[in-house]
Amino acid sequence: MVEQAILHLQDSQYCYATGGNAVEIMLRTGARDAFEAVELIYGSKYDYYLVQRRVAMNKRFSDGLYDYYTVSLTLSDVRLIYIFALKENGKTYYFSEDGLTEKYDFAFAYYNAFQFPYINAADVMQDVKWMHSAVFYEIFVERFCRGDFVKDDAYIDLKWGEIPTPKSFAGGDLAGIVDKLDYLKDLGVSALYLTPIFQSVSNHKYDISDYYTVDKQFGDNRTFKRLVEEAHARGIRVVLDAVFNHCSEHSEQFRDVVKNGKKSPYFDWFIIRGDAIDTEAGNYECFGACKYMPKFNTSNSDVQKFLLDVATHWIEKYDIDGWRLDVSDEVSHDFWRAFRKSVKAAKPDCVILGENWHDSAPFLRGDQFDGIMNYALTKACLDYFVNGAFTATDFANKLSALYVRNNKTANGMMLNLLDSHDTHRFYTLADKNADKLACALAVVFMHTGAPCVYYGTEVLTEGGYDPDCRRTMDWDDGRENIRPLLRALADLRRSPEIEDGAIAFGTQGELFILDRIRDGVLRLYVNATDKAVAVRDEGETLLAHNYRNGKLGSNGFLVVRRTL
Repeated sequence: MVEQAILHLQDSQYCYATGGNAVEIMLRTGARDAFEAVELIYGSKYDYYLVQRRVAMNKRFSDGLYDYYTVSLTLSDVRLIYIFALKENGKTYYFSEDGLTEKYDFAFAYYNAFQFPYINAADVMQDVKWMHSAVFYEIFVERFCRGDFVKDDAYIDLKWGEIPTPKSFAGGDLAGIVDKLDYLKDLGVSALYLTPIFQSVSNHKYDISDYYTVDKQFGDNRTFKRLVEEAHARGIRVVLDAVFNHCSEHSEQFRDVVKNGKKSPYFDWFIIRGDAIDTEAGNYECFGACKYMPKFNTSNSDVQKFLLDVATHWIEKYDIDGWRLDVSDEVSHDFWRAFRKSVKAAKPDCVILGENWHDSAPFLRGDQFDGIMNYALTKACLDYFVNGAFTATDFANKLSALYVRNNKTANGMMLNLLDSHDTHRFYTLADKNADKLACALAVVFMHTGAPCVYYGTEVLTEGGYDPDCRRTMDWDDGRENIRPLLRALADLRRSPEIEDGAIAFGTQGELFILDRIRDGVLRLYVNATDKAVAVRDEGETLLAHNYRNGKLGSNGFLVVRRTL
């Protein structure tokens, strides 16, 4: 065996509580190690030297370099202590805090066994159950639909359907979203993610000057309240975009600092080099290189109070269902811990989703975010379906590696997407191949976490990088579309195997396989090759694309239900 490959970390994604007496344990080993058995030897830390229990661990994931063995425990005594036993070539080895040894003395386990000393309720990551069956639809508000034709529209300079520029306005608004709620319900959507709606001079509204007022281009606060009420009446939840890393140069607080320098009560709200703001030189921290978006000092207690009041205001007064957190990895952990406590006190099942593009385990331990925008899954899908960088085995390995980054509670609350207002359209990158898009959507909808469809995907909207990915929605009923496919995938999301089942990744020859496992198995087969491939499965067919006579065509998929 490869001793250096063996890894276990206490109080991490390798060992965590999922309930008052439930614990998940994982052990990493080398992918090429062939063990006859891997066991967990566990018990109470206070009588472990006398009584040990043994349970087999199952290999659940492999990423090509490592295998991952897991086990779920239900404890009668939550003061857990444990080691691992690995059997190879008829010989047993023990793995503890001392590493790998050929013998283990349980009488001295209190020195070197792994432990989970106590399950404290406050440390258990809480699950937002509705995320398990949710189907999100992201709307860039300015480009989705115009519903208010009475408002002052002198600001509109982009004809609906024309290619946008960074600063063009097409006139989309909240009333337009209200008008399309029945359409969204029929599409299978159960949650909306809206890009920022608050007062701002830009079309994207990520430079907010007033966090309490809906921008007049989009309507007003009463319009938004109506939107939430109408959405809730249809079983659709509403998640808003929280831009708490930075604000607009036109905000009251920043303008006061520009005017009064260090005498301003808001001077410490920002991160400034010197005693006064120099807007030309930009001697203050900002978002990216955008001097018109000054960065908040979220370590400042007054800034924290201001932003936490904003977050709870829209929950308590308008009953929103979640916050998506813009540029969340550049904001202090300290602030997000306070944010979570405030938000969850106001509404326990209000979901918190960070815009983190990279490995975010430190944010996903139960004290900050529920999940993140799963751009790592986006990239994996691009590499498999678009770039040709992955074989089916590579794709299965990659998804395994991504899954074991986090605990299963966080994995169940990820926001899984193929594209967004910040990326190229997947359909465009795939050379407008609707079959590739269909296969990628099947993976996203079958995965743990919630799928998020970017507006216009259903009518095969094209678009390159920002601002081209922010084109207006095409409401031509005669346009080619994949609405029936999205409705079918949304229906599939309500299957018990997807709502509460485990996940596994694998291959069958050149086919990629994703399993969702509960009392039965929902299995997804995907053929990303350029030829037809036979599928060997006698399960009940639930959904198919490019599947005929037992063969999956190029860029086809098949979903079957199998018995265990």
